[in-house]
Amino acid sequence: MEPDRGRSRHTIVMKRRDALQLAVIAAIASPLLAACGDVDSGDPKSGTATELELVRSNLQRSAGTPDAIPEVVAGVHSLAGGLYGRLAAKPGNLVLSPYSVAVALGMTLSGAGGRTAAEMRDVMGVARDAPFHGGLNALTAYIEGLAGPQDRADGSKAVLALDGANQLYGQQGVGWERDFLDLLAREYGAGLQTLDFQHAHEEARVLINDWVAGRTQDRIPELIPAGLLNPLTCLVLVNALYLKAPWETPFEKSLTQPRPFHLRDGSSVDVDTMVQTLTTTMAQGDGWRAARLPYAGRALAMTLVLPDPGRLREVEGLLTSGGLTDVISTGRRAMLDLRLPRWTFRTQAPLTDVLQRLGMHSAFDPDEADFRPMTEEDLDLHVSAVLHEGFIAVDEEGTEAAAATAVVVSVVSAPVTEPFHVDRPFLFVIHDVEYDTPLFLGRVDDPSA
Repeated sequence: MEPDRGRSRHTIVMKRRDALQLAVIAAIASPLLAACGDVDSGDPKSGTATELELVRSNLQRSAGTPDAIPEVVAGVHSLAGGLYGRLAAKPGNLVLSPYSVAVALGMTLSGAGGRTAAEMRDVMGVARDAPFHGGLNALTAYIEGLAGPQDRADGSKAVLALDGANQLYGQQGVGWERDFLDLLAREYGAGLQTLDFQHAHEEARVLINDWVAGRTQDRIPELIPAGLLNPLTCLVLVNALYLKAPWETPFEKSLTQPRPFHLRDGSSVDVDTMVQTLTTTMAQGDGWRAARLPYAGRALAMTLVLPDPGRLREVEGLLTSGGLTDVISTGRRAMLDLRLPRWTFRTQAPLTDVLQRLGMHSAFDPDEADFRPMTEEDLDLHVSAVLHEGFIAVDEEGTEAAAATAVVVSVVSAPVTEPFHVDRPFLFVIHDVEYDTPLFLGRVDDPSA
């Protein structure tokens, strides 16, 4: 940050080295074209590890805007339908966190402008920026406040773990805008950790992945694959989410046994299936039924949506066209003979193409993207990748789930050079510029003669 441009002074609230951070090494190299502006990555002669700094606004996180939560949730529902519709087109298991994606894109939206911001709002279901950021902040506080000791209806105790975290990693030496840092601190509780992407992008990737792994209990061990970050990377915005929730009524393990599960192609496989009789709420519609399974404390739940035979595609169409609210709404009370398979899987879902197909075009276009509100410097920034990964495990005790989303912002690549090697006889003309008067004209056959 440069504090002398009429902008409020920002403080560096943490400046430290530790064993993990020492993995980011400043390369000893000849001067290069600066990928993220002409920045100083440290003394190239020192050979020491890059020093990391947490740069953030001195504003404290606000309480958010609770009245805006319903508007934000409606937007997350819209985003969820769009993402699911695109990702579910490919067969196979699928798990994603629309909430995590919304948070990561929300942080990115705070530094977007013009057409780029307008397209992001359309895809995210955002009507107004300020209520969205404030509402998402309040929603985050509410959701994370559900964690902790829980009392079940039968008097037993359980502990529900639910943790979300935001982190930004930016290129060292870049001046970040006051308003951008203020909003991140006020509504997302996030600062910006500086790294040297130019000279140590692989080491930076390892550090970011280690942070995500730590915040997801190692369920998302490698969000950013090798080779994705490069010297043109300028900023990485990351959200991580972890849940471990015991059931309000756990399944009896002794009742679990292999039972047939019927696949779409008409074949069947035997899978370990849990059994339980419970009273809960059900909803239903044309071609589907839904049952709610509460977690301990009854403030969180899993809704199981069971399409009628042969109606899976229709029900998926309902979810993608705005029907998610109807599916997870409360319904009539019913006593169920529940049979539910155990399952564990993860989904790696690159969202770059998905978001572009949903209408978020200019953010990814180096010529059209507008992220000028992010930085004080004259940098042509664009989103080069949006990555998402989800994990879920469901068994007799409850559910463990994790997700992480990363938005990678890069500068426009340096222009490709065209070789012009004067290594053979050539001509020359010396002339004025305005009128092109040939003052001298000649040819060089042998410059050593």
